[in-house]
Amino acid sequence: MRRREFLLAFAGAAAIWPRAAIPQTTPRLYRIGVLGPGAPQFESLNFGPSIIRGFAKHGYTPGRNLEFERRGAEAHPDRLPHLVDELLTAKVDVILTVGYPAALAARQGTTTIPIVVTEPGGDPIATGLVDSLSRPGGNLTGVSDVAIELTPKRIQLLKETVPGLRRVAMLWNEGDLGMTLRYRDSAAAAQALGIVVQPLGVRESGDFEQAFASMTRDPPDAILMVSDLLTHLNRRRVIEFAIARRLPSFYEKEFIVRDGGLMSYSPDLDELYDRATSLVDRILKGARPADLPFEQPTRFRFVINLKTAKAIGLGVPNNVVALADEVIE
Repeated sequence: MRRREFLLAFAGAAAIWPRAAIPQTTPRLYRIGVLGPGAPQFESLNFGPSIIRGFAKHGYTPGRNLEFERRGAEAHPDRLPHLVDELLTAKVDVILTVGYPAALAARQGTTTIPIVVTEPGGDPIATGLVDSLSRPGGNLTGVSDVAIELTPKRIQLLKETVPGLRRVAMLWNEGDLGMTLRYRDSAAAAQALGIVVQPLGVRESGDFEQAFASMTRDPPDAILMVSDLLTHLNRRRVIEFAIARRLPSFYEKEFIVRDGGLMSYSPDLDELYDRATSLVDRILKGARPADLPFEQPTRFRFVINLKTAKAIGLGVPNNVVALADEVIE
């Protein structure tokens, strides 16, 4: 009887002992620097929710095992080097950049902190960010936005939507090397498809009026806007001009179509940032950026705003509408 009582008592103690004796471990807190050309509070921006969802998918939760150090140049790219210094002072584990200027500033600002680049604005080899896509080298890797490769598809969709399309005005930020190289490749792709390109480079907000005046004097059949912070900040002016002049407009970001643009074809942001946060996760677990190939998105979204099409008197062919992933009416 005593032996039975002893075993029951021991079993009860054993059930309690692990909880009392083993301390609860606190998960390591990783600090991620997020660097971009715009506002530092990225959660409200078009890509912010995708970043949060991407990290959550890989087991990271802000406040538990993840902390963001947000830095944004607020449309002043000359501030980026100083912001990189701030991230280094904050002792971040990885820097996640958005856009080419931020990626370049991070690359020039540190050779030790791992950098994961997103939306690099074109060919990362041509802009000098990496040595090769398969073996980036140094402390940098990332996810391409394949912007150049998507241009033929965008032009083809425009041709199928706009009867007799011959001339396209291209708006881009010529003060950004990434955007300039992207424009050149986009123009070459359009010309290969028999489209005449009307180049409209801008460097600041005041230049958009000159671009509008040029299109008023010499009207194109459509507008294609290359996306970066400068063109994003002035997107409503471009949308309003296009509607007033009854010009079809094509964009590289779907949120601009929700603002009133006609069409967009772009990488799926959730997939793009899922891949980017996966790279961050692998780096935090010990992988070297130099050994992680630059990745490319595989999912894309075609969005059409039929309300805008109606406003400019354009009947979008049914076969084009059928291709859309999202139709805004």
